[in-house]
Amino acid sequence: MPVSVQNIIVKTTMDNIPWQRVADLLHFFGLSDDDARTQEKIFRNSYLAVFLFDGEELIGVGRLLSDGICQAAIYNVALDKRYQGAGLGKRIIQTLINAVKECNIILYTHPDTVGLYENLGFQRMKTGMALYRDAELAELKLMDFI
Repeated sequence: MPVSVQNIIVKTTMDNIPWQRVADLLHFFGLSDDDARTQEKIFRNSYLAVFLFDGEELIGVGRLLSDGICQAAIYNVALDKRYQGAGLGKRIIQTLINAVKECNIILYTHPDTVGLYENLGFQRMKTGMALYRDAELAELKLMDFI
């Protein structure tokens, strides 16, 4: 049964965020194994964070790192599976993009979602490089990220 997306609320403030739910969403999609307390620090240290709510339930998140002038990076975009396909992931991303319209924006994503970002105007890079924490390297190789 499809869910209604008419009453979705977009928040960019950190008041009353259920940090355990943030941690659970990111963990479910393999984006992070950090606990709720650490996620709060991570999101608070970001240039912008976006939270989507359906009533009181947190259903989506995303965050942006930036200098606010020329460079930005999108991280940790996750949307509850029940709400996927209704344009809400694009809503998270567009909210992040709109905050840094004058910046170059980079991101990395799961191979299954490359098309979503290409449809939003992102282009594949040929020279991207990364230095990962040892604890995450093997998992990222298994997921075909590198």
